[in-house]
Amino acid sequence: MMLNTQKIKVLCIDDSASVRELLCEIINGEPDMQVVAVASDPIEARELIKIHNPDVLTLDIKMPRMDGLDFLERLMRLRPMPVLMISSRTQPGTEETRRALALGARDVVAKPQIGMRKGLEAERTGIIAKIRAAARSHALLPKPRPISAPIRLARPIPETAAGLTANDELLFIGASTGGTEAIRSVLEQLPAGSPPVLIVQHMPAGFTRSFAERLNRSSLLSVKEAEDGEPLLCGHAYIAPGDQHLKVERRGNQYVARLDAGPEVNRHRPSVDVLFYSAAEQVGKRARAALLTGMGKDGAAGLLAMREAGALTIAQDEASSVVFGMPREAILQGAASEVAALEQVPQRLMANSIARGQQQTLQQPTLDRRERPVSQAPGLMPGPKPIRRLVQPQQGSARARLAAAR
Repeated sequence: MMLNTQKIKVLCIDDSASVRELLCEIINGEPDMQVVAVASDPIEARELIKIHNPDVLTLDIKMPRMDGLDFLERLMRLRPMPVLMISSRTQPGTEETRRALALGARDVVAKPQIGMRKGLEAERTGIIAKIRAAARSHALLPKPRPISAPIRLARPIPETAAGLTANDELLFIGASTGGTEAIRSVLEQLPAGSPPVLIVQHMPAGFTRSFAERLNRSSLLSVKEAEDGEPLLCGHAYIAPGDQHLKVERRGNQYVARLDAGPEVNRHRPSVDVLFYSAAEQVGKRARAALLTGMGKDGAAGLLAMREAGALTIAQDEASSVVFGMPREAILQGAASEVAALEQVPQRLMANSIARGQQQTLQQPTLDRRERPVSQAPGLMPGPKPIRRLVQPQQGSARARLAAAR
């Protein structure tokens, strides 16, 4: 029987025949997805991945011949694709859960300790929703290549001078749903000596450290969880810790990171709005910001405040967003001076940037990441997808908008 090519193709990897059967029932019961193959361990799955090119993998941890986490690490190095971990070991807060997310798993589902069929049936809605979300993130991942192929890194944007004073630029990024892969994609294209990058990704406490460690392995930047009061350095990226707001503060001739556990803003802590408002007040026109994929409106008002302060403000476009919520709200508010596809964001953040008096000359990344040239702009390669200029920002008090968001 011919498969509907529009369906999400899922490959299930689990050493339990009963679990494989149950997952097939759950997934095949949905009109928009289908199990194309099952495997009892990662060794068997290798060939099936080559044959079927699935959109999403479901992956157990404890299996014969190869551990699921070891396989995940190799997969993300050589053939990145969305992976949903389904295991009895991926309970909330466990080391296995932290490691799976750090290695690049899209999400996790915990198998029940007893009553497997009843427990997984109870998780049906969550499993289906997480597979759909993982499939939507597929477009953000690098182009698949043979699982045995050597790693070939894309060519990064050229490096800037290291060091920082309060007259230099800072970069700011905010994201939510789909943001872990989007942020990774942006950071991997930034040079080792880029301006400091401050990042808010909606993520609970206990997960942001492993997220930072994962980014640190894949980026030329030094990526870490932000610490209160630490100076912000070129060539470094700082992730807001889960359950703490991240702000930037000017202190003399330098900038420092500030953390606080204040009230949630837009139902989030950390909040993108909090970071962006601090950027507007403390950095002004020397700031550059990108609001990436995510649900809701967090970051839109703060991005508007940044634009009013003279900063370059970018919203990710709908086509490349996993969830076009936060960027859409920013566009509607007139907060974005530019709208760009995800692959264009690194170039736009660095375009015409001055570091120690040197003009940036940007390069086109290699095609291994499906990076397309961006549109005509000073110092950029020509490309088919123009960056759109938007209407003038709305008027009003930035502080009043932040108060209203709380």
